[in-house]
Amino acid sequence: MGMPTETMNSSRNQILGALDKLPPFSPVLTRLLATLADEDVSFVELAGIIETDAVLAGNLLRVVNSPLYARISTVNSVRPAVPILGSIKIRNLVLGLSVSRRWVGARVPAKWDPRQFNAHSLAVAVLSDMVALEMAVPYPEGAFTSGLLHDVGKLLIAVAMPEQFETMYDIYEAGSDAASDCEMDVIGVTHAEISGAIMERWKLPKPIQEAVAYHHSPGGADRGKLHLAHVVEAVDHYVNSAAYGMPPYRCHPVTRFDDDTEEFGLKGCIYKTAEAFKTEFEAVGAFF
Repeated sequence: MGMPTETMNSSRNQILGALDKLPPFSPVLTRLLATLADEDVSFVELAGIIETDAVLAGNLLRVVNSPLYARISTVNSVRPAVPILGSIKIRNLVLGLSVSRRWVGARVPAKWDPRQFNAHSLAVAVLSDMVALEMAVPYPEGAFTSGLLHDVGKLLIAVAMPEQFETMYDIYEAGSDAASDCEMDVIGVTHAEISGAIMERWKLPKPIQEAVAYHHSPGGADRGKLHLAHVVEAVDHYVNSAAYGMPPYRCHPVTRFDDDTEEFGLKGCIYKTAEAFKTEFEAVGAFF
């Protein structure tokens, strides 16, 4: 028997009402998120935003000067770094660095592992970005952000309902329920729905909202065509099966990615980019 609609709506409202319990966005992150809707953001504009946060700028330069990008000479300031890597890559790096810093300050239950959550989110973001650049997916520039924020609903559930979160965690660990099923049984709403609602609250572009909300059910977003939601779903499965970071609880059991059916050529693309992904994830992950 399903949970009453009134109870489900109450849980949803309680969880979304806890958004203000998360550490607030920095002015830099707020401005960067706003640029996601601007296809023509300039190098100068991006550099100007990043330069207002000295810590963030310093971390970005550490990444740019790392062996990953094999620079012959050292890059000493943000402005020359932006055209070297390109505006989308720079924006992705800075969003990742900013968001991971923000989550650290959240008050979460003992069973929440922020390092594993950040590692999982970053892995899905990096690989989603690489796959989207190889595939004819609409709005590929939103792939990194979609991957980075796809599980933010789990974080908000943990913040808003710590006891229920730990109950769901224990159910999953016992192996007696699927992740989405235990969420519906315990709180009456899924983390994907919450994640999508957060994207809407933050006024992120529609393709990102849909990719996040439907990352476990991309058929709800695809209209019969390849969508960012398909990319995030496939990448999330690959990352889970390869154990690049662990979300608090996952779809249970974690099936082998090899057993996935091929759809839109995503499996082949993921295997094609796997080695490059591993190199970039390990290099960039060291700074998160």
